Amino acid sequence: QVQLVESGGGLVQAGDSLRLSCAASGRTFVINGMAWFRQAPGKEREFVAGISWSGGSTDYTDSVKGRFSISRDRAKNMLYLQMNSLKPEDTAVYYCAASRTNTWGPRTKYDSWGQGTQVTVSS
Repeated sequence: QVQLVESGGGLVQAGDSLRLSCAASGRTFVINGMAWFRQAPGKEREFVAGISWSGGSTDYTDSVKGRFSISRDRAKNMLYLQMNSLKPEDTAVYYCAASRTNTWGPRTKYDSWGQGTQVTVSS
């Protein structure tokens, strides 16, 4: 079992930056892919970005390309999401997820999820 805990959310203004963190613990050796998802009020959860735990290859949804950057620190079992040029439409609860499969995209089966951290972007 892998436990995930997100942090770093908050209230910011449009154009600001924010960095989310996700701490992984437990059986982290089974992790092959990790990702960030988000869910806005009244909307379905959507994929934001994913990363290969070993090689660092990444994938992003189109709406965040060029603004968000996903990274990981394997030695610390940490996942990050650097969010720049934030927009009000980025407002959502952000979740990190881990997968035992060697994929990290929107259709990957994720086995572990964090509790989420709220990001609110005011206009």
